[in-house]
Amino acid sequence: MSIKRRRFVQSLLLTPAAPVALAAVQATPAAAPQQPQPVPQPNTPARQLSRQPQSVPRLPVIHPDVAAKTDQHFFSTEQFAALQKLGNVLMPPIKGNPGALDTGAPEFLDFLVSVSPADRQKLYQNGLDRLNALAKKQFHAPFAELNATQLDSILRPLLVVRYWPEDFPSDPLKNFLAQAHQDFRTATTNSREWAEATAKSGHRFTRGFNGQGMYWAPIDPISEG
Repeated sequence: MSIKRRRFVQSLLLTPAAPVALAAVQATPAAAPQQPQPVPQPNTPARQLSRQPQSVPRLPVIHPDVAAKTDQHFFSTEQFAALQKLGNVLMPPIKGNPGALDTGAPEFLDFLVSVSPADRQKLYQNGLDRLNALAKKQFHAPFAELNATQLDSILRPLLVVRYWPEDFPSDPLKNFLAQAHQDFRTATTNSREWAEATAKSGHRFTRGFNGQGMYWAPIDPISEG
């Protein structure tokens, strides 16, 4: 093959490459322009200050039992009156300490029993009804209206000695009286009034003292749930 012929063949092989390369260049999308980077701001003291209000009012928070008395709602009127009378007999004010009525123990037990199991509710309701029935049978008056001598004649035969806290009597009325005595003692000695009285007396941690200088606070059922 002559030199001229060879060059002609080479030119035919190389000619289509140019349009293909040009089409590839045209199909390539143009690069997106770069966005300017934000200029960092200096960490000046003004940027470090909080934007919160300088003065926020603080409202005093107190417990509901301090501002108002607890409403009685579980026991009937006659049952609750008997419960108050019983609490005054079992836990009276002694040696400068408040008694069951001073600390609102009957109102607390009314709430406690209302959220207790059914057997505990029945124990209290039947026990208070029995006390009222005995009072009316012997003295023709409700239990809450009896005097000290009449109360003693009804309650003294029902009080029993328990060698262990778990040893409750088998007799339903004696069982109720023992349970109520224990509940009144616990509610009274764990009250705000009892804690304040013992703190003032200076006998908070002496021998025979049942409290610990602390007391139960009411719980809001809404926030609790």
